[in-house]
Amino acid sequence: VQLVESGGGLVQPGGSLRLSCAASGFTFSSLAMSWYRQAPGKERELVATISGMGGNTKYADSVKGRFTISRDNGQRTVYLQMNSLKPEDTAVYYCATMRTFWGTASSWGQGTQVTVSS
Repeated sequence: VQLVESGGGLVQPGGSLRLSCAASGFTFSSLAMSWYRQAPGKERELVATISGMGGNTKYADSVKGRFTISRDNGQRTVYLQMNSLKPEDTAVYYCATMRTFWGTASSWGQGTQVTVSS
């Protein structure tokens, strides 16, 4: 399994970013996928999950209504559209394959830094 995140960067409060995660080495459409994040000094937090065929999604309360997870099974890519970003969204964001929907992760990417600051 290989997961490669991209799209992080520095953005002002209220701005938007779209993260991408390119996957290889497994049957992509068979697994739920998630985005996690980890801020300095804090535990890793599950942010959003999407089912294998994309029909079900779930979000942490902290991002509900601002973030949207999606996937393109033909491109083997999962996305996280982040709008109305806040300084507290600053973290390293990780893509992960999931053993169960909104459950336990099985594989991780290397992460991409998102910094929200003026």
